[in-house]
Amino acid sequence: MLTRRQSILLAASAALVPSSAFALGTKTEVRNGLAKRFADDGTVGTFAAFKPDEKLFVLSDNVRTKQIMLPASTFKIPNSIIALESGVVKDPDKDVFKWDGQTYAIAEWNKDHTLRTAIAASAVPVYQEIARRVGATRMQSYVDAFDYGNHDIGGGIDHFWLSGHLRISPMQQIAFLDKLRRRKLPVSKRSQNLTCDILPVTKVGDSVIRAKTGLIGVDDKSTKASVGWLVGWAEKGSAQTVFAMNLDVREPKHTANRMATTQQLLGDIGAI
Repeated sequence: MLTRRQSILLAASAALVPSSAFALGTKTEVRNGLAKRFADDGTVGTFAAFKPDEKLFVLSDNVRTKQIMLPASTFKIPNSIIALESGVVKDPDKDVFKWDGQTYAIAEWNKDHTLRTAIAASAVPVYQEIARRVGATRMQSYVDAFDYGNHDIGGGIDHFWLSGHLRISPMQQIAFLDKLRRRKLPVSKRSQNLTCDILPVTKVGDSVIRAKTGLIGVDDKSTKASVGWLVGWAEKGSAQTVFAMNLDVREPKHTANRMATTQQLLGDIGAI
């Protein structure tokens, strides 16, 4: 029987290889030219994508795609599933989280929210309240069941994904998202369907991108470096491509450009 610490270390080491969620025979291509998209924008980053129909991983590099870091607000995806599955939220459009009265720098946080509007606004206070209501014991059981990142929810029940101990790599993000996309997580189909339904959607021509942003360094003031995430999947006809991108935020435009940069990268690999 593994100890909790051994389990965490084992999960962290899993970032170095593709998840067992993917079929044997999956190929990996490292396309170094993809990194030019980050350089053109004056920064560095990484991009990983999984094309299920081709059983193909496409990576911009073979190093940063496997490095673990805080998930930040990308954890709102599993947190939404957990809220619904645990019964903390019964209806994503009717259950209301009242504004706590604090004035936040992001104006959209200074109002009441449902789960659907909270994920659209990336309202951290709402998801912190969800985590508190779920509690550490149930939260740990879901994170373990999802095989999410390094499984470590240390650092506070309402901060572990923002400034605590939870870490995840782009490859691990893809492993989790691919199970959600296929409705293969060990929770009800309803919770997965509703979470997929509330994910922010961007339409690009005849393609649809369902994705969530995350920004490391905003919630943790002790973090000097800021890193921006965008994770999700693209749908073009019947073809779907699961992706995870992160980049160093060296100036404000890099935060704003996450979706545009990701669209370029998805276009480069024929996903949109």
